[in-house]
Amino acid sequence: MSERIVVVGAALLDGGRLLDGGRLLAARRSAPAELAGRWELPGGKVEPGERPEAALVRELREELGIETEAVERVPGNWPLRPPYELQVWTARLRPGSAEPKPLQDHDDLRWLTPAEIWSVPWLDQDVPAVRQTLTHLGAGPADGAPGA
Repeated sequence: MSERIVVVGAALLDGGRLLDGGRLLAARRSAPAELAGRWELPGGKVEPGERPEAALVRELREELGIETEAVERVPGNWPLRPPYELQVWTARLRPGSAEPKPLQDHDDLRWLTPAEIWSVPWLDQDVPAVRQTLTHLGAGPADGAPGA
């Protein structure tokens, strides 16, 4: 049996808490072809010997051109295709960071309010993680959540 590989996703917020006018960043996949057009929490694979928080910061720099800091882990692990599993961390932009831009594997970004979270077609495997992230952030799973 192969070892699991952790993929970190960022619950990147702007404007503070979701309940106080904050928004969550969603990224639309452009690659690979089978995922193109669907939305996800940005992030990527944790490299061997790398801490998940460091991987999150590195992946957001590479994919979105931004400087961030991981804040806290959202409780839970969500299976992706074997051997991958998703972990989500809340994150914030560091002071002076550029605005996020889709640089790798994405062709669009959106800041979503709690009312807009389910207005985009999330990757199926991201839906439970997004739902738990909203609960963790005190925003509840919001009306319109797939499978709710």
